[in-house]
Amino acid sequence: MRVVDENGKQIGIMPLSEALKIARERELDLVEVAPQANPPVCKIMDFGRYKYQLSKKAHEAKKRQAVIHVKEIKMGLKIEDHDLNFKVKHMKEFLEEGHKVKVVIMFKGREILRPEMGEELAKKIVNMVEGVGQLEVKPKMEGRNMVMVFAPA
Repeated sequence: MRVVDENGKQIGIMPLSEALKIARERELDLVEVAPQANPPVCKIMDFGRYKYQLSKKAHEAKKRQAVIHVKEIKMGLKIEDHDLNFKVKHMKEFLEEGHKVKVVIMFKGREILRPEMGEELAKKIVNMVEGVGQLEVKPKMEGRNMVMVFAPA
């Protein structure tokens, strides 16, 4: 195996027993860093510090990762214009912040017999949100609810 010391300097190609002996003399660990290489590469280092650095890198990568939340807005089929405008205003705020918005139109009682009324309301919402968000999932019935999802534009 190819052995690299703690400073990154190549020591050379040697058998495992000799590499372990050198690592013990320096009171460090022998860590295999590239098992797929030919010959495999091992590094003499403090394994605890190595694990800590790997966890720090993973933590930094996770911190930089963008998280998209899905906000949900529910409304009834017979929503008044003022209430609809208020909910659409919130939708626009969520979309501007970069979140997705799931809109749920709930059908109560016999309203389920009039799905075309839900489709009209859905079209009205799509027109109101135009420019800020775009329809990602078209309106579809899920049980007694009509669901659609908007993504930021």
